[in-house]
Amino acid sequence: MSGCRRVLALLRRLRHDSSGLALIEFAYTLPILLTLGLLGADAARLTVTNMQVSQIALSLADNASRLGQTDNSGITPTVREADVDAVIDGALKQGAPINLSENGRVILTSFEYSEDRERQYIHWQRCRGALAGQSAYGNDSTRNGLSGSRIEGLGKGSQITVSRGTAVMFVEITYRYDPLLGSPFGIGEKTLRHEGAFLIRDDRNLTPGLTGTSDRSRC
Repeated sequence: MSGCRRVLALLRRLRHDSSGLALIEFAYTLPILLTLGLLGADAARLTVTNMQVSQIALSLADNASRLGQTDNSGITPTVREADVDAVIDGALKQGAPINLSENGRVILTSFEYSEDRERQYIHWQRCRGALAGQSAYGNDSTRNGLSGSRIEGLGKGSQITVSRGTAVMFVEITYRYDPLLGSPFGIGEKTLRHEGAFLIRDDRNLTPGLTGTSDRSRC
């Protein structure tokens, strides 16, 4: 009986003992708080990455629109393959913090107007990045708009069109976002896509397309 009394006394003391209550509550809530904190950090990181991809697309289109602008010769300049390589290199360096070259695909398109065919078409297209993917609008070989279906414009929503004698530098960037937390607890892997377009800034000899022999940015 004495043993039973001792056990009952111990149980009564344990029932009224609250010295470790805060520690136990903290142990229960820590996984929830940690998960919510990581979700918040991942959401913020996704937002910043999405903005970076958008800015890179606009920056590349702007830089491509200026190619040949500093040519001081009396001859209307062409655009060289090396020039295109340089501006795409710049975009990939700008995207180095998010590892754009490994997790993304950059596509630069020269969207022009053919006076002979009276059609908008893709004259040339160059690509870089390890992520597999093609342009959503066509390419410079089998789906360029000179034959078959017409290309009414590029872009989602309000489409970009082009006039005679000029060109639009159109950029598409697709990026695979690797989250901090995988599914089903986190945001999960997402594909970000952004576009940018600028009209060329100066006279440019569009007829030959790209000149030079570099193939670093061939699609």
